[in-house]
This record gives sequence, C-alpha cells and structure tokens, in this order.
Amino acid sequence: MSAVPVPAEERRAALLAGRTALRRDFERDASPHRLLHAHSRLIDRILRELWRDLQPVASATLVATGGYGRGELYPHSDIDVLVLLAKAPGEEERGRLERLVGMFWDIGLEVGHSVRTVHECAQAAAQDITVQTALLEARFLAGNRTLFRQLTEAVALHLDARAFLKDKRLEQEQRHAKHQDTAYALEPNLKEAPGGLRDLQTIQWIARASGLGEGWRDLERHGLLLHAEALQLARRERLLQDLRIRLHYLAGRREDRIVFDYQTALAAQCGFSGTPTRLPSERLMQRYYTNAKAVTQLNTILLQNLEARLADEPEATPVALNERFRVRGERLEACDEALFEREPRAILESFVLLQQHQELRGMTAGTLRALWRARTRVDGRLRRDPVAQMLFLHFLQQPRGIVHEFRRMNQYGILGRYLPEFGRIVGQMQHDLFHVYTVDQHILMVVRNLRRFTMPEFAHEFPLCSQLISAFEHRWLLYVAALYHDIAKGRGGDHSLLGMRDVRAFCRRHRLAREDADLVAFLVEYHLRMSGTAQKDDVHDPQVVRAFAEQVGSERRLVALYLLTVADIRGTSPRVWNAWKAKLLEDLFRAARRVLAGDAPALDAALAEKQAEASRLLRLYALSEGVETPFWTQLDTPYFLRHEAQEIAWQTRNLHYRVDAREPVVKARLAPIGEGLQVMIYVADRAGLFARICGYFERAGFNIAEAKVHTTRHGYALDTFLIMGQGPGAHYRDMLLQIEKELADELRSDAPLPAPRAGRLSRRARHFPVSPVVDLRPDERGAYHVLSIVANDRPGLLYAVARVLAQHGVSVHTAKVNTLGDRAEDVFLVSGEAIAHSRQALQIEQLLLRELQA
Repeated sequence: MSAVPVPAEERRAALLAGRTALRRDFERDASPHRLLHAHSRLIDRILRELWRDLQPVASATLVATGGYGRGELYPHSDIDVLVLLAKAPGEEERGRLERLVGMFWDIGLEVGHSVRTVHECAQAAAQDITVQTALLEARFLAGNRTLFRQLTEAVALHLDARAFLKDKRLEQEQRHAKHQDTAYALEPNLKEAPGGLRDLQTIQWIARASGLGEGWRDLERHGLLLHAEALQLARRERLLQDLRIRLHYLAGRREDRIVFDYQTALAAQCGFSGTPTRLPSERLMQRYYTNAKAVTQLNTILLQNLEARLADEPEATPVALNERFRVRGERLEACDEALFEREPRAILESFVLLQQHQELRGMTAGTLRALWRARTRVDGRLRRDPVAQMLFLHFLQQPRGIVHEFRRMNQYGILGRYLPEFGRIVGQMQHDLFHVYTVDQHILMVVRNLRRFTMPEFAHEFPLCSQLISAFEHRWLLYVAALYHDIAKGRGGDHSLLGMRDVRAFCRRHRLAREDADLVAFLVEYHLRMSGTAQKDDVHDPQVVRAFAEQVGSERRLVALYLLTVADIRGTSPRVWNAWKAKLLEDLFRAARRVLAGDAPALDAALAEKQAEASRLLRLYALSEGVETPFWTQLDTPYFLRHEAQEIAWQTRNLHYRVDAREPVVKARLAPIGEGLQVMIYVADRAGLFARICGYFERAGFNIAEAKVHTTRHGYALDTFLIMGQGPGAHYRDMLLQIEKELADELRSDAPLPAPRAGRLSRRARHFPVSPVVDLRPDERGAYHVLSIVANDRPGLLYAVARVLAQHGVSVHTAKVNTLGDRAEDVFLVSGEAIAHSRQALQIEQLLLRELQA
C-alpha cells in the first residue's frame, strides 16, 4: 500500500515552523555555526522526503552544491541542488523533474537547480571555474550513491590544483575590482567585497582542491597557518557569518550589503551603544572594517603560502637587495625577521623598496607577519627621526607605486601610526549623500586619482588634468594636500581649517620649503572653494571669476587647486562626477587662468605650442597655412598629448589630402630615435584590425617596441608602431617599401587571423621568469575597459594577446606597449560586449593568462 502524499501546504507549514524555531534558537544563543548547519539539516530532511515521495527519475541522484553543499545555509540564501542523471532524460522524465522543481517552490524553497549527467558536469567544470567550485562542495542527498561517486571521481580527475589556484586568484581580483578594491565602502558587501566571506571561502576552496583539508585547523596542521592565525580566522569568520545571518533576518530576504537601513538595528542587536562623538552604527562599522582588514591580511598570507606549497619548482634562491632586505620568489623579504623591531625605520624603507623594484609582487608571508608584530614601533620617536622623515618624503616622490603602497601601509596599520591624525579617521564613516567610502579610503582614492592624471594611458579620461599635471613641478606636494584635505573630519569645527593646521605641522616636521608649505596649506584650507564657486556661483560673471582668481593668487595655485578638486569629486563616488560638473569647473579654471595671466589666450599653452611647432614643420615642406585644419579637426586632445610635434607633422603631411581615404594608407620611415622603423597606418576602423597589424609584424619577424593606437572622430584608425628586429645589422631603409606594400595588402584581406607562432623566451627570461598578470577593469567613465598585462616578453606576444581579444569581439582603442628588457607591461583601452559580462570577462582573462604562460 503506497504512502499518502503530504500536501504542499503541510510541507510549507513544517518548513516555516522549522525556520521559525531556528531563528528563535539563534536569537537565544547567537551561534552562527549551529544555525547554518541546522538550517542545512532541515532542508536536507524536506528534500529527501520530496525525492522519496515523487521519485522523479529512476537511478538519479539529488546533490547539494555550493554553500548548501558545504552545509552552510543562510536564512534566505538560494538552495543550490543538482539532479544528477545517468543519461539524458526522456519526455516523461522531464515532466517529473518539472513537477519536482515546482513542488520545491510551492512549499517555499528558493531553489537554484541544474539537471546534468556526469559527463555534462565534467564538461561544465572544465569550462567554468564557478561550476567547478560548486561541484567541489557537492554533497549526496538522495538517490543513486554509485552515480554520485562517479561524479566526485570525474570532478577529481579533471581538477588541477595549481590551475585552480590561479583561476581563483583571478576571480578574486576581478571581484575586488568590482568593489573598487576596498572593503571601506559605507555600505559594504560582507560577502563579496575585499575582506568579506568570499575571501575566506576562496582559501577553503583552494585548500580542498589541493588536498589540504577544509578548515583552519587543517591548514594549521599543514604548516600554512600559525595557531594564533587559525584562531583569529575562526573569530573573523564567525563575525561575518553572524552579521550576514542578522542581515537576512532584518531584511526578510537575501541581503549581503550592510546598508544604512539596517546598520542601526544591527548595532543594537550586536550590543553597541553610542558615545558623545560616535553613533552605535559607527562603532559597529569600525568593528567590521577592522575585521575586513584582518581577513585581507590573512588572505594574502595564506594565498602566498598555498602558492608556494603548490609550486612545481624548487624554492627560489634569495637575492640580496641591501644589507637589510633580499628578494625571494618575486617578493621582498627581511633578512632578519627581528629587523623591524630593531630598526623601525626599515618599516618605511620596505615600502620604498617595493616602489622602486616593480618586479616585486609584495612581501613574503614571514616579512608580513614581522611587519604586523612591529607596527607599534612606529611611534613618536620614529616620527621625529630625520632619516624616517626623509624616507617618507622619498616615498611620496617615487615615480610609481605610491597609491598601491599607501594602501598596503594603511592595511597593516603603518600609515595611521606614522601620521596619527590619519589613524584617527581610519574606518570613519561619512554620513552624507555623496561619499561612498570611509574617510581614509576617500583620501586614498583622491591620491589615486591624482596619480592617474600622470599616466599617459589614462589621458583620454581627463585630458586637461593630464596636460596640467605633466607640467606641474613637485607634483608630490599635491599628494600631501590630498592626504590632509579631509583628515580633520569628525573632530567638530571646520575640518578644512583644522586640516590646514595639521598639514602645517607636517610641513614643519618634514622641513618643507616655505613656498611648498604655503601651497599645501592653501590647498587643504581651500580645497572646497573651487567646487563651491563652480556649482553655486555664475562662472561666466567676470566679478565672480575675478574674486575667485584673486583669492587663489597665482596660476600655480590655480592649477593645483583644479587638479585636487577634480580628484576629490571623483573620489567621493563613481556616480557624483558628470559632464556638467566637469564643464563648470573647466570654465571656471580657464576664466580664472586668463585673469591671472593678464588675459592670456584661451587655448592651452602646451597644446598650442605643440600644434604651432607641427605647423612650422609643415611649412618647411612647402605646405600652405591651414592645410592641416581638415585633418586636425578629426583629432582630439589625447592624440596631441600622446604624439610629438614631429610625429604630428609627419602624419599630417601624409594624410591631409586623404582624410577620408578609401584605401589603407601605410607609411614607414626610419625611427627618429635612431634605431628601428616607425610605421603609420591609417584606415577605416574595423573589428580585429589591431590584431591583424600585430600578426603581420610577427610573421615578418619584427618586434613591436611601441604602439600608439588612436581612433579619429570620424571612425578611422590612426596607429603608429615602432618596430625592431631581423638582427642587429638589419638594413631598415631597404624594408620601407616592402612593409608599406605588404601591410597595405594585409589590411585589405578578410582572411581569418592565423594562430600565433610559438615564440622562444630569451635566456634571461628563462632564468628570471615573470609571473604573468592580467587585469581587466572598467575605466573611470565606464565607457571602456582598461586591460593591463605583465609577462615575459617574447616574439609574437602582442599578437597573441590581440588575437584573443579579436576572437571575442573586443576592440582595441588605444594601446601602450612597454617593454622593459625582457619584461612586457602593456596597457590597452578596449571595449566590447563580451567584457561587459563578468563571467565572460573572467574567461577572457583566463585565456590571456594561458597565452602569456605559453
């Protein structure tokens, strides 16, 4: 006699009663671990009963995957299940499966389901790291155990621990980039943002894939964690789990962002009370940020240790940098882990060394631990040390790595101890309608924006700022002003005035020249003045402009204030900046500049000078005045910023009479630098054009030393390549006509792009390999993506990268190809539908990484 089916309403009531009891128990004992596992067991029981009663497919298996498979089911998380089949289902079986899934929803289960065979699971796992990760946590629920065993064996068979680690690192970097690489958003995502639960799970997934266990104690037993670190990780994880559970209950749905709506209630539930200067929610959030900082630190150490454990090559022999530091496996290492305790100034020196040696990828795990232990040695005595003061100023004046190392210093508590006034605003909330970061992270974003103005590959974002900062003497003073412009927030009173007093003290302590100190103090005290004038006053009123210009006092101060203002507004939130604000500020800047210069010409001096020089060169070729106008009309500011006057004249001389050329124009000449050839290509832009050009140079045996890729206003590609090759005694002059003809023929071709040839690494590159890096993220305006790659240089490398992009419909708009010996560091401005979707973008990154490793 068959059992009577349990009505859906009865099952729904049982599920609701079970979940209500779990919530009541959690509110009583506040044990995240008990709640998560008890919830998983509750759902296990219900699903098994449904499977038993409905029996949808003979010999099939019901499998829990993802977080549910891990046994950690949050109150409103999706319940991920896999229906595993021995073979593809027939029509009747599909109908039964649909009834099963319908029943899941009828009783109130939010199920994310998939139906696959073992072979389909293995195929999907091989192609998608997300599927592979979900199946790694697969757990048997009901049905055919033999089939489940076949699944686990198939997953294990195709699992490459080293490749899995690399893919998960890429995935983490991409995830962090979506959150602006900071945990310090005012409404952080405690699951996905840096320092969140996903960072902990990433470590656990890699450990499981590597056969090193599943928990923190397992990693401790394998020597990857210290005992204190394992205990700390368990505490940090528990806080994140506790907050996420409470968020789900407060929202009544899946909610992983600690949004303002729930911060006050969360703070009350967690026992935080207010103080005269701090709200309960502010104390809660500072606790969260401290927790996220610790998770990020331990994630860094563990990923390093896992990478070293899984390396298939012997440990690198350390190479001395100086008597205090050495390089081990592309990381900085203190020769003695007691160094920082004994010589605290070495703490600052370590960050300067990371800036100066771009081949370094960070510090070794042991050095990071030593740095953390010695952080209290950054005290008043060190701040008064002239050598330490010199090191800090030296840090600010480095050509690269300032923002990255500032963030690292902040991460490890060094910046806030060297500048105690900065330490007071670490993790401090900003309750207004436009800031989306804590005060310290906003400040670092402003420094980052100023640094970005100095980089030619980002000149398209803010051309005027890029032009101005390139001519600004002692630009590091701008970074000091950025550090202090909001440093006095939360103290009460005028933060601009208080910050000015703080920065005056900094300047005296570091012995800055009077003129430099006055400039920095002015910028901090009046950092809101330009935005206030532009947005509240009539910038076309001569009296308004003159009053503003008189208050600023000099063109140098005006330029500095404009740069700081743009960087500041951009650093509040990606949504705050818009074209209207940009136009107001630029109009005010130009008008005030004319006043300060005695009514100087409106055209920017640098561009005017470069264009005038190019025009002068054109006259030398007997070209009449104004002949360049039709061509130059199609060119924007970034073009003139990126090209020298002689290049502009050369290109104009060859193109002014064929602006709308129907046929490709290819011109080659001996490179002005004295070696190699400079090749100009002008043709209507089309998909895969950049890859096709790179492919031609590869087949012709040339190395691309530099590429300037530009798209005109009317859709023509105007690309310039500096090429080398064919041996040290190459007769470049003999190749000019050949290149012009062959490349023009290639540009007319519609043939598929051929596979890249296997390029040989140089002997030096084989002995000193560079770990490939691929980074793809949106640019400031969201219209394009910036692709950065780092790898060992080899013949055909650029073509291999360009071909992958072309195959996925990704267009290259600009490219900066930089070869430093045997190290390639290339930056591309790209666009395409594929990179707009995070999963496809991740797959492209993985393909590029494989090409770089080939």
